[in-house]
Amino acid sequence: MDATTLPSWFFDALNVISIVVLVYFAMLQLVLFGLLILSFFDMRRRLAQNFYADYEAVAKSHFTFPISVLVPAYNEAKTAVDSVRSVLSLDYPQHEVIVVNDGSTDDTLARLTREFKLTRRESVTRLSLPVLGAIRGIYRSEISPNLVVVDKEHAGKSEALNAAINVSRYPLFCTIDADTVFQENALLRVVRPFLEDPDKVIAVGGQVRVVNGCKVERGRVTEPRLPQNVLAAFQVVEYLRAFVASRLGLSAMNNLLILSGVFSLFRKDVVIEVGGYRSDTITEDMELVLRLHHHMRQNQRPYSVVFLPDPICWTEVPQSLGTLARQRGRWHRGLLHSLWRHRSILWDKHSGSLRWIGLPYYVLFECMGPIVELVGYIIIPIAYFMGFLSPLYFWAFLFLSVTSGAFLSISAVFLEELSFGLYRSWGDFALMIGIGVLENFTYRILTLFFRLGAVLDMILGRGGWGKQERTGFERTRVAPVNP
Repeated sequence: MDATTLPSWFFDALNVISIVVLVYFAMLQLVLFGLLILSFFDMRRRLAQNFYADYEAVAKSHFTFPISVLVPAYNEAKTAVDSVRSVLSLDYPQHEVIVVNDGSTDDTLARLTREFKLTRRESVTRLSLPVLGAIRGIYRSEISPNLVVVDKEHAGKSEALNAAINVSRYPLFCTIDADTVFQENALLRVVRPFLEDPDKVIAVGGQVRVVNGCKVERGRVTEPRLPQNVLAAFQVVEYLRAFVASRLGLSAMNNLLILSGVFSLFRKDVVIEVGGYRSDTITEDMELVLRLHHHMRQNQRPYSVVFLPDPICWTEVPQSLGTLARQRGRWHRGLLHSLWRHRSILWDKHSGSLRWIGLPYYVLFECMGPIVELVGYIIIPIAYFMGFLSPLYFWAFLFLSVTSGAFLSISAVFLEELSFGLYRSWGDFALMIGIGVLENFTYRILTLFFRLGAVLDMILGRGGWGKQERTGFERTRVAPVNP
C-alpha cells in the first residue's frame, strides 16, 4: 500500500503513536536500569552487613521479638504438612505457627490432625479484628506445643488471616502460604530490620523462589534445581528479576508497594490499627501494604517498608497455562483495584515520594504496560513494513523491547547468583541465562495477554480468585510424608 493513498491524518497519527511508544519503552528501560543499579548497591550493603551479623547470637537472645507465623489453608492437603513442618523447624528462639483451615473441602485438616496429633481445645481469643465465618474449633498439637490449627467456615484468605491475627499472641506476625517451604534461617534474617529499628519498621518482605524441580526432604529444600516444566522454568527467572532488580531498588527509596503474601513480616499493632486485611479486594497483601503506606504518611509518622534479598522461602508456581493465566489475571486485577482504591495518594500533600515515585511507577509501568506494549507490538512493525516508519525507529523499538529486557533478566540472574549461588549446577546457571533471553520472545508475550485479559475483566466487572491447582511436593520429594 502506498502512503499517498491514505489521508494525512492517518500518517501523522501513526508517527505520533510510534514516537509515544518508543519514548515509553525508553523511559521504562531507563527506570528499570536505575532500579537495577540501586538494587546492586543495596545488595552489596546488605551482604556486607550479613558478613558481620551474628545470627547465632540473635537466635539465643532473649530480646529477639517472638513471631506468630500465619498459614491460611484452603484445600492444601498436598502441601500443608510439608509447609507446617518447614515452619516448625525454623531456627528461631520463639515462634508459634497458626494454621487456619478455611473451610477446606479436601482432607487438609485430617492430614494435619494425623501428622501433628491435633486435639481440640477450648480457647478464648481476643477479637482485635472482625472476622466473617464462624470458628468451628481450635486445635493444639500434642507433639508440637507451638502449633495451633484453627478450623473455620470458608470466607476467603483475608478473613482467615484476620482470624489468625486474633488468635496470635506475639507482636510480629509473618504470613506465608500453605504451599511454601523455608530456608532454615529465614525468620532470623527477616526479623533483623525490626531489631535494628523497632519503632520505624512496620513491614519486611523476604525473597520468594520457585520450588518446582527442587529436592524437598521433610519441609526443607535440600537441592535447588531448575524445574523440568518449561512454564515453571520461565518463572524462576521472572521471580529473580521482579524481586532482585525492582523490589530491592524500590525498597531502598521506601516506595515499595508490594510485599508478597507468600513471605512477609508485619508489626501486628499497626496492622490492627488500619483494620487488618480487607475481604473486598483480590490481592489482600498489596492492598494492605498500600493502606499502611497511606496511613503512616497521612499521620506523618516515620516508618519504613523493607524488602530483604537474603531471607528465602520456596513456593510452588503454576505449571499449566490455565492455572498461570488465572493467577496472573488475578494479580493484575488486584493491582488495578488496589491502586484505584488508593488513588488519593497522588494528591495527598503528605504522601511525599509516593506521589512522584511509588504510585506513578506502578501506574505507568505495571498497569499501563500491557496496553502500551500491545500497541507497540502491533503498530510499529506494521508501520515499518508498510514503509510509514523510519528504520531507525523500528530498530530502536526492537532494541528497547527485546535486547534491554534480556539484559535486565540476565543482570538479575548474575546479581542473585553471584550473591547467593543457591543453584550449584553450572548447567542450571547457563540455562537461566538462556531463559532470560528466550522469555522476551515467548513467555513475556504470553503474560502480556494474561494481563490484558485482566484489564478487560475489570472493565466488564468480571473476575475473582479462580481455581488454583497444586501438584504438591511429592514429585520432587526424597523422603515421603508419614501417613
